[in-house]
Amino acid sequence: MTSPSQHTTSQPGLPGAIAASVAAGTAPPRHYTPGAQGPGVGLPGDRSARMAARRAFVDLKQTYLLALAGAAQADTAWLRNQVRQAEEPVDLWLLRGPVFAALAGAEPERRRCRQMLRRGLDSVFADSEPASGFAPF
Repeated sequence: MTSPSQHTTSQPGLPGAIAASVAAGTAPPRHYTPGAQGPGVGLPGDRSARMAARRAFVDLKQTYLLALAGAAQADTAWLRNQVRQAEEPVDLWLLRGPVFAALAGAEPERRRCRQMLRRGLDSVFADSEPASGFAPF
């Protein structure tokens, strides 16, 4: 019995089907998954989508920091540090409860900060509100 590598003489050590495709100039691709090409390679739409997502994340991060600037400085130092350390939108999503608690109160400035933060969250997490019993016409 002959091994697959003995079927071709041009590429020793390669299995028969691969050696034949290499000899014919139609070698199979080295990367079989879409993400294996690297972060800078891909369709222009993929790159612009990644940039838009990153821009939305940075905008939300700045919204968090701006909202926390309106709260008491001593109470929010830890929260501001956590927001600065956030690397993904989900990190900011998990901090929304403590941030809203720090912005609690009836003062107009705090209400404005909470509203600004809600709008920022809605821009990144569009379906974050619970489903209601009302349906559009």
